[in-house]
Amino acid sequence: MITDFPASQAALARKRVDNPELAERFEVYVQGIELANGFYELTDPVEQRQRFEEDLIKRQTLNLPTYPLDERFLAALESGLPDCAGIALGLDRLLMLIVGASHIDEVLAFPINCA
Repeated sequence: MITDFPASQAALARKRVDNPELAERFEVYVQGIELANGFYELTDPVEQRQRFEEDLIKRQTLNLPTYPLDERFLAALESGLPDCAGIALGLDRLLMLIVGASHIDEVLAFPINCA
């Protein structure tokens, strides 16, 4: 299990109170395969807007595509989001471990062929 990611690598996760350089985010690995990741949600609309704006400036500086801020998401945060967290489990990756597959294409019903 990897915990406490750099805050810069967790755009939607809240920062640790005792060390704001770190975000309350984690990933779970088994046999070198990422099975799940999760984090405590950032619920502060002011901080979330600031992060979005900083990312936009960084993308402009690097000549990367820019996107408008998600004002509906920010408005939802302003309406109030209770303290919460979530985790996403990769069922395809779990199935890989169960059947001993060496590549994810072996367990996907419709593999994606990349040219």
